[in-house]
Amino acid sequence: MAFLVKSTGPGSQVAQYDAYLNPNAAQREAFPYLVVVQSDQLDHYSTRFIMPLARLPRAPKGAPRRLAQTVEVEGERCYLAAHLCAPLPAKLLRKPVTSLRGEAGVFRDALDAVISGV
Repeated sequence: MAFLVKSTGPGSQVAQYDAYLNPNAAQREAFPYLVVVQSDQLDHYSTRFIMPLARLPRAPKGAPRRLAQTVEVEGERCYLAAHLCAPLPAKLLRKPVTSLRGEAGVFRDALDAVISGV
């Protein structure tokens, strides 16, 4: 299985809470950045569990507080799209834009809201 192969190459130094420019140009307008939320202890897999960051003018209408939190990347306020988390091949994540490790609690809170309810 491909996801069990030891990761090597450009994606092998992908760290938890690093933010990357979305490699999918067609989705970049709505979701400019992807953040790795997968633990560094699982870096031997060739995929990373990512959370997209959404570009919205305001909080999503009707979204509970824990699913409407924001982080700032390159001066832009983005909303966490925790409900859209997915695995992505690590090799698609080239160069981190920034680290959001200082916002780790916000990411955990959003994931918990998706898993446990609000």
